[in-house]
Amino acid sequence: MPGTDYRKFLSPEVVSKLKGMELKARMVVEGFITGLHKSPYHGFSVEFAEHRQYMPGDSIRDIDWKVYAKSDRYYIKQYEEETNLKAYLLLDCSASMGYSSDAAVQNKFDYARTLAASLAYLMIKQRDAVGLTTFADEILRYIPPRSAGMHLHLLLRQFGGLTTASTTDLALPLHEMAERIKRRGLIIVISDLFDDPERIISGIKHFRHRNHEVIVFQILDPRERDFAFSGEAIFEDMETGERITTMPWQIKRDYVRQFEEVARLIATECRQARVDYHLIDTSTPFDKALYAFLAKRERLF
Repeated sequence: MPGTDYRKFLSPEVVSKLKGMELKARMVVEGFITGLHKSPYHGFSVEFAEHRQYMPGDSIRDIDWKVYAKSDRYYIKQYEEETNLKAYLLLDCSASMGYSSDAAVQNKFDYARTLAASLAYLMIKQRDAVGLTTFADEILRYIPPRSAGMHLHLLLRQFGGLTTASTTDLALPLHEMAERIKRRGLIIVISDLFDDPERIISGIKHFRHRNHEVIVFQILDPRERDFAFSGEAIFEDMETGERITTMPWQIKRDYVRQFEEVARLIATECRQARVDYHLIDTSTPFDKALYAFLAKRERLF
């Protein structure tokens, strides 16, 4: 988005608290070992690994033109890269992420992309490669992982220009990305997870089936958790536009019970699949939530 000051997603206060913190991979990942990440491989490698089909966001410099001449299709040459870790930020851009109540410090989408920008900064500073996938009911944009310093500016500009759009179908883009990513790495899903919980869990487990480490941040507004609305209200679905008029106190108990059941299901399934799950409330100041998460992971290693 022209004129957007994307630097607002990395405030000096947040950056200063990130210094010295390390987001360490918990499981074995492929890449060059520097002491931060365990690896089954040692030494630098820039050898050709395989071809894969061209995807929007790939550099045209990596297209194998000889293959194109023979097949009339675009394929990318992939190499074993000199990097500690490949991390993939998967950011939910569906319309429901735009919600905010008066109890929140930011709407869910701004909160989520601030989190994503901070994690990208942190990992690139420790020389890890970071990519970005935005999605709603399909993949909207894919930026392959890179570890160069200039790549951070590309990601921050992308965060600054993002908007919410479309309806939710989290499972489809999750499954698609699980199939696209061939080498094991770190998958970071940032979403409100507003969709069929069984299908969401299936998509998340697909990454674990392919031996990725997975971190899930569920970003929620406090009113979505406690339903503390007063007086008669009109509720509008931000994705379908459907409206209902009701007295919140009449349905609050059932709403909260069902919400907590779904939250427990997702948390339990993630724990059993060895997925690092975190529920973050947007009434919590962002820097405190991020610092608490990083400090917890630091204690685990």
